[in-house]
Amino acid sequence: MPTLSALHRVAVAFAALTVCATWPTFAAAADTPIYVIQGSGPVSPLQGQVVTTTGVVTRLNNNGFFLQDLVGDNNPATSDGVFVFTSTAPTVALGQYLRLSGQVVEFDTSGATSNPVVEAHPITELTGISGIAVLGTGYSIAPTALPFPEAVDDDLERHEGMLVRIVGPLTVSQNFFQARFGQLTVAKGARLEVPTNRHRAGTAQALALADENARRRIVLDDGSSQTNLNPTPFASAGANGVPRAGDTVAELIGVIDYGLATASSAGLGDYRIYPTVAPVFIASHPRTSAPAPTRGNVRVASFNVLNYFTTFTNGMTAGGQAGQGCTLGSSTAASNCRGASNSAEFLRQRSKIVLAMAAIDADVFGLVEIQNNGSVAAANLVDALNAKVGSGTYAVIADPAEGTGTDAIKVAMVYKPARLSPLGSAVSDTAEANNRPTRAQTFSAANGERFTVVVNHFKSKGGCPAGGDADAAGSIDSGEGQGCWNALRTLQTTQLRSFVARLQTSAASNDVMVIGDLNSYGQEDPITQLTSSGYVDQFARFDPFRCSFIFAGAAGRRDRALTTATLSPRVVGAQAWHVNAD
Repeated sequence: MPTLSALHRVAVAFAALTVCATWPTFAAAADTPIYVIQGSGPVSPLQGQVVTTTGVVTRLNNNGFFLQDLVGDNNPATSDGVFVFTSTAPTVALGQYLRLSGQVVEFDTSGATSNPVVEAHPITELTGISGIAVLGTGYSIAPTALPFPEAVDDDLERHEGMLVRIVGPLTVSQNFFQARFGQLTVAKGARLEVPTNRHRAGTAQALALADENARRRIVLDDGSSQTNLNPTPFASAGANGVPRAGDTVAELIGVIDYGLATASSAGLGDYRIYPTVAPVFIASHPRTSAPAPTRGNVRVASFNVLNYFTTFTNGMTAGGQAGQGCTLGSSTAASNCRGASNSAEFLRQRSKIVLAMAAIDADVFGLVEIQNNGSVAAANLVDALNAKVGSGTYAVIADPAEGTGTDAIKVAMVYKPARLSPLGSAVSDTAEANNRPTRAQTFSAANGERFTVVVNHFKSKGGCPAGGDADAAGSIDSGEGQGCWNALRTLQTTQLRSFVARLQTSAASNDVMVIGDLNSYGQEDPITQLTSSGYVDQFARFDPFRCSFIFAGAAGRRDRALTTATLSPRVVGAQAWHVNAD
């Protein structure tokens, strides 16, 4: 009777003679199966030990490969796959049956910055690899049909490193990191919605929606640690060659992993799937060429121009001259500029904005995130817009006498003189609570009716203060909370209500429309303070999904259109044109 080692030598000889996986191979007595290495808990029971194991190569990444046990143990609590870290491009090939040795480690995917959420999901890996032997070629592993969404959040841990199939349809929920990191966030079923967009923070409904989001969300990842690859990964669907949020895919086949799902090591982490079969996207949510037609005789729009700066970070200006930089507080320097790096980038940015504004065709635009440099940036944009739609079509509302604050950006307003007549000058609220002064302008329409437009840009949720501060909510917002600076945004809402009350007296009109970026979702304190005091959320009336912003894969509305109760009956429609966020 031959010994096990003799049988192994025979198996290796057979493997060397054939490219087909038709001959059986045998594990040596010292081999540790992958499912034993993985164990049934969140970390390997063999952490720190050097082991020898066997498996089939199922996926190649640029810094390692995935190895899966040829048969598995048929135990749903233990994974049959593991990542083999090589640090450089692996020299093995798909379908090879390998034996190798390496140290069992639990890799912290949170990066250099401590991140308790991501640190709680270490990945079992083999490192310091030696003794790679090819026992056979041409092997294949049938993907495991994966129940999805997860029954319980983190159920995917038991499948880490395994080849799986997820049956859809799955909907693209975020593509913000597609070009940079080769990542698309997808969700089983419909798109994900921010819990506080629909429910009050901390309620059972918000917590349930946050849990549901986590269980049906996964990140499709190209498997490369390199950034800004050309061609862009997954660029295969839609008119622009990239999937839009709302597009769908029927199924995903690939290997399960875990890692960061944002650009920040302090940000969110999530389970990933590295595809082994190229996903095929369906353009289920194509961008329209213009917003849907609406009734009414006046159209008002809020438009975030995303740091429209005519002074560039390279120190030059849109006119081609050397600039003095951008002003932030008492400092003027190129480092304060937040927009385009150079003229070429700026012209691309302006062209996109002009095309969108022309398609919206509003009678008045409230602009958010435009450079705070007097009328220079706003006039530059209007000149380009008029070159597209006709000379003199739009004009800039001059800055208020009260000032525009000391931030590098401000809010602004442009309008159609042929359609609306400004009544008096614009006014601003420079109260200390406001990060950027709120701006207001009263108009008279052609039929003589008056209304006032108030443009806002509240404090963002980013840049959290130190722990213990009333505005600190932690840099990791799981989605059921209101994020950092909620107390300040609520104070800004109180200030806004006071400002509007003064406007109603001075302008002799109760008809006020509040627009702009309030950096608050639909059921968060700043918005509910407004709606509980008589303001009407027009998007809640007319746009059920209420989406204008995507963060961490979930959609919601931070851009608002609210009116006083007296104006609301005359509002006949409200919509978000998904030209950018999706």
